[in-house]
Amino acid sequence: ANRGIGLALAKVYAKNGWKVIATARKPAEATELKALAASDPDVTIEQLDVTDFAQIDALAKKYAGKPIDLLINNAGIAGDPRKQTLGNVDYAMGRQVFETNVFGPLKMTDAFIGNVQASKLKKVITISSSEGSMGMARGMGRMYFYRSSKTAMNMVMLNIAMEQKPKGVTVAVVNPGPVDTDMMKGVRMPLQPVDEAATKVAGVIDKLTLEDAGKFWDYQGGTIPW
Repeated sequence: ANRGIGLALAKVYAKNGWKVIATARKPAEATELKALAASDPDVTIEQLDVTDFAQIDALAKKYAGKPIDLLINNAGIAGDPRKQTLGNVDYAMGRQVFETNVFGPLKMTDAFIGNVQASKLKKVITISSSEGSMGMARGMGRMYFYRSSKTAMNMVMLNIAMEQKPKGVTVAVVNPGPVDTDMMKGVRMPLQPVDEAATKVAGVIDKLTLEDAGKFWDYQGGTIPW
């Protein structure tokens, strides 16, 4: 939550009166997030790298028994596009992409599902991308690791959704659309301001019910083909 959509979502929920637990790999360098926490006593910052399972377990132990109404899995990386094409595939980088985009949200959900089950709202939302939709894949092949990691993450969350729905937990993935973040620098298409996108995503999350579990949502409230 130190930048981009994660930071913007933290701001949205803080503004709406929520108690926010915001994580960052390097809290000392998260200037805007620290400013938010300094101005709002209901915002807590925790150090966390989602690829460090020991850190996740330690944080889960710290918050054991505390209900969490909404768990948002937002951390994600794209990797260098130039190293995701045949003839120039960087497999070490690919492992990092999958560790962050697939194993990270799976481990976070696994570690904190008890907190979510104990809450009132019971929601787990993972930020996805239309790039992970096989049904929408078209044009030139690109971004092997990023696209396939998002597809894999979508399937992980679909399975968790089916498992958790009988327990009253709404699990879904949301595509925020094209957003003006560091990840999208250089992309030649209209981009939404990050605060505007976060507000739309939060609005979609707010409307989701248990019947909406296991679906791939977009920021406008519609669904996306898997």
